[in-house]
Amino acid sequence: MNFRNGLASLLRPEDSVLVLIDHQPYQLANVNSHEPQMVINNTTGLAKAAKAFGVPTILTTVVAERGGLLFPQITDVFPGQDVIDRTFINTWQDRKVVDAVKATGRKQLIIAGLWTEICVAMPAIQALGEGWDVTVITDASGAVSVEAHEVAIQRMVAAGANMMTWLALAAEWQRDWARTDQAVALTEVITQHAGGSGIAYLWEQQLLNTPVPGNAG
Repeated sequence: MNFRNGLASLLRPEDSVLVLIDHQPYQLANVNSHEPQMVINNTTGLAKAAKAFGVPTILTTVVAERGGLLFPQITDVFPGQDVIDRTFINTWQDRKVVDAVKATGRKQLIIAGLWTEICVAMPAIQALGEGWDVTVITDASGAVSVEAHEVAIQRMVAAGANMMTWLALAAEWQRDWARTDQAVALTEVITQHAGGSGIAYLWEQQLLNTPVPGNAG
C-alpha cells in the first residue's frame, strides 16, 4: 500500500477537481447510512467550498428522466452549468465525465455521491487503478445501510483511496488563514452549513460587537 503522508499528500485547491455523482431523489429515498437532510446540507457545503476555492466541479446524474434531477441546492451553486446524464452506473466508464475531468488538468480527484457502495466505489476504484489521487468525501455520500457505507469505505481504502469529510477538506484547501479572500468566502459557507461551528462563529461576532456595560465588573 502507498501511504499518504508528508506535505505533498495534502489536498490543494489548484490541483483538485470535484465530481458530484447522482445526488438525486431516487437515490436519496433509500439512503439509510445518514440522515438525508444531512447529506443534502453537507453536499451543498462541499459544492460551495469548491466554488469558493475555484475548484472545477463536474455534476453528473444517472438516467435523470427516471431517477430525478440533481438536488437544486447543488445546481443553484453552479447556475447554468450542464449536468452530465449517464447510463453507465460506473461514472468512470462514461467518456464525457472522464474527458471533463481530464480537461481540468488536475490530478487530485475528489468524489462524493449516492450510493457509496456503488456509484462512489466503482469510479473511485477504477480511477485509482489508472493512477489518479482519489479522495472520497464520506459525509457528502450515503448508502442503503450503515454496513454498506462502511464496507464500501473499507474497500476503497484497501484500493488506496483517501477518506475525508467536507469540512476537513475545506480546511485543507484553506491551509492558511492569511489567504483572506478565500477565508471570507469559506467563513460564509461555514456559517451556513457547519452547524454548531457556524453558530459559534456568529455568536463570537455578536459578542465582539456588543459594548460592555459601564457598570460591568
